[in-house]
Amino acid sequence: MAWKTLDDMDLDGKVVMTRVDINVPVDEAGNVTDTTRIDRIVPTVKDIVAKGGKPVLMAHFGRPKGQVVPEMSLKAIVPALEAAFGMPVKFAADSIGGPAKTAVAALQQGEVLLLENTRFHKGETENDASFAAALAALGDVYVNDAFSAAHRAHASTEGIARLLPACAGRLMAEELSALEAALGSPTRPVVAVVGGAKVSTKLDLLDNLVGKVEHLVIGGGMANTFLAAQGIDVGKSLCEHDLADTARKILATAAAAGCEIILPTDVVVARAFKAHAPHETVAADACPADAMIFDAGPATVAYINKVIAGARTLIMNGPLGVFELEPFNKGTFDMLDAIAAATDAGNLVSVAGGGDTVAAINAAGKAASFTYISTAGGAFLEWMEGKELPGVAALAA
Repeated sequence: MAWKTLDDMDLDGKVVMTRVDINVPVDEAGNVTDTTRIDRIVPTVKDIVAKGGKPVLMAHFGRPKGQVVPEMSLKAIVPALEAAFGMPVKFAADSIGGPAKTAVAALQQGEVLLLENTRFHKGETENDASFAAALAALGDVYVNDAFSAAHRAHASTEGIARLLPACAGRLMAEELSALEAALGSPTRPVVAVVGGAKVSTKLDLLDNLVGKVEHLVIGGGMANTFLAAQGIDVGKSLCEHDLADTARKILATAAAAGCEIILPTDVVVARAFKAHAPHETVAADACPADAMIFDAGPATVAYINKVIAGARTLIMNGPLGVFELEPFNKGTFDMLDAIAAATDAGNLVSVAGGGDTVAAINAAGKAASFTYISTAGGAFLEWMEGKELPGVAALAA
């Protein structure tokens, strides 16, 4: 899919309606505790200003469900935005109507305007045509820099894009280019690592990947479901026994497609869900009846790392085990070492996304070594599932 970027747009003297994701954590004192999402939109905002445009930021914050909820006002984010942009950020007390129109009219070159939480209006999540038109009436050009919200057909992500000249912001373009390189037209062989607690939440993902990658590593609680489906006793481990037929179907589909599914051949087990619990490494088919599987074993990880060494593209969504608890982070961290080494050597394009995935990569200190780490959660997952994202489709050139 082709889309326009900021480089294709004339922004001089234009009011640029810019959808961003600044749904950031804020403490009780109103301070932003993690500026990652804000930092990622800085290039777009600065480039709009450099091209003579006036950025008007649209964003959601929390889930107010169409009601004005003071605790979910975006006004608290203004100081963090000013610090990141290095320029004044004005605030409008509404995202449409009088307050927004007045604020836009007063906006000076070199300033940024932040509109109030778009989700204070029901028309936002309903993609109401009149609400989208009211947003569009404020500006001349639309820029979407919120890939993480692109899987939602909302007024500020999809509706407005149909009403104004539209393009992708720098972050959006980065996300789309990285994902296209990972799944659209990748350099092969491709290996995908999918982890997480439940197969049921990633059925569409697995179904899509088995036809697109050469190797599919399944970790976490999901792996237990696949082991159990093959008649292996997983003890008291997290497992969706009712999905045994589904797991066997996925295995058969993968085999027919020539996709190798990699499951644990050895596992690290313990009797208590806590850090440094007494543990042992056993064969995957020898989990004690009173134990739980918390990590992939060293032989499994060694094989995964061998596959990674021979791959040219890797996409990751989920860890191998309970990485939050030592020593059950070892499998995931050892695999991340291999991914980082191959990427740093220029042999691997590595793309990752999803909350637990990013947390594991950061905990291992390997973020700088990945080719790209997506800021998105649901949108990243839906893209991997092969679904069309409304916010992206609306930008199609």
